Amino acid sequence: MSSSTRPRISDDSRRARLAKRHLLHPAHRAGSTEEVADALVGLHATDAATVYLSACARLAEPSPADVERALYEDVSLVKLLSMRRTLFAVTTDLAPYVSSSTARAIALRERATLLKHLRENTEGHSPWDEQRLARTEREVLDALAARGEATTAELSKDVPALRETLLMSPGKPYESRQSVGSRVLRMLASDGHLRRARPRGSWTSSLYPWALVPQIPDMDVREAKAELARRWLASYGPATEADLKWWTGWTLGDTRKALADIGAEEVELAAAGSAGSAGSVGYVLPGDTLEDEEAAAPWAALLPGLDPTAMGWRGRDWYLSPDHVPALFDRAGNIGPTVWWNGRIVGGWAQRANGEIVWRLLPEAGREAGREAGREAESAIAAEAARLADWLGPTVRITPRFRTPLERELAAG
Repeated sequence: MSSSTRPRISDDSRRARLAKRHLLHPAHRAGSTEEVADALVGLHATDAATVYLSACARLAEPSPADVERALYEDVSLVKLLSMRRTLFAVTTDLAPYVSSSTARAIALRERATLLKHLRENTEGHSPWDEQRLARTEREVLDALAARGEATTAELSKDVPALRETLLMSPGKPYESRQSVGSRVLRMLASDGHLRRARPRGSWTSSLYPWALVPQIPDMDVREAKAELARRWLASYGPATEADLKWWTGWTLGDTRKALADIGAEEVELAAAGSAGSAGSVGYVLPGDTLEDEEAAAPWAALLPGLDPTAMGWRGRDWYLSPDHVPALFDRAGNIGPTVWWNGRIVGGWAQRANGEIVWRLLPEAGREAGREAGREAESAIAAEAARLADWLGPTVRITPRFRTPLERELAAG
């Protein structure tokens, strides 16, 4: 399709879609954690706190208890090592598609890597091979069936092989030792046999036991990829081929095949002042090309590090100024806590040791959109900061797993 015949969707329209489709405008907030997870096609879960912060930012009534209910009581959210080899919390309805489209292939690569490390790096113990690993895994599953749930340390008492260690990068400045137990249990979780149960302590605790889960059913890989692409495009479209390839971690061939399978339609992505996006070919679901998406009333949001919206696209210039990347991202490409105004990232936030939520607008933030740092914006952002502080309460402290320059500076006071 030529550029002259493609429907055109502006950056303003894309930002208007965020307000509704990502549940960020107060009028569109959700009633349950599952609704949030489905709207975002999964919640980033590498940092456990992100699941809570991302969900509560979009809940009409923010509640860590509702997130815990979904994760640990109803188990209606499951965590899978999946897209881009990242841990996501997805609903049980979406899990088979995520598992078959991405997680299974990643688990196979993880198993090969683990076996290589076990063969080459185990310190002073019996040699490992596929048979010994399989035997150890069966012993872990039997021990968990007897215990109900258990931490890695507790399981190591039942399965002595878990107490062995791996010497990684011997002789290098970054030489380290890793527990065989932690690697084997992560492998079993990647294979869909285990889940992290409720932490021992508050929801910010990293001390958690493991529990058994029913095996996620396999399905046709091509069908699974098409369904995942469909759901992603419904939430994140319009988006480019490169965006979907990056988000999923698929090959270019698989990405193009999935777009074709769902009948994705081409659109023109162009807006004055959007460096790098003018003239780009984007994709939407069939019929989802209306340019006159009604703009929402002004809105603000405080989103956590690794939030799915902030990390949703490879091309981000339509909501993030490239000048602000050094302050908001770490060296590995992980985004920190962000302040949003009308569909743009305009600053960052942090929590100090005393519990105070502090935020800062970045210089010239949102210049193309007008007076982003005006009184209306500052008042709305302050209200969101107060809302966040209110549901966190006086005792909860959040330190992102991946620290970014602006977050460190704000947290230090």
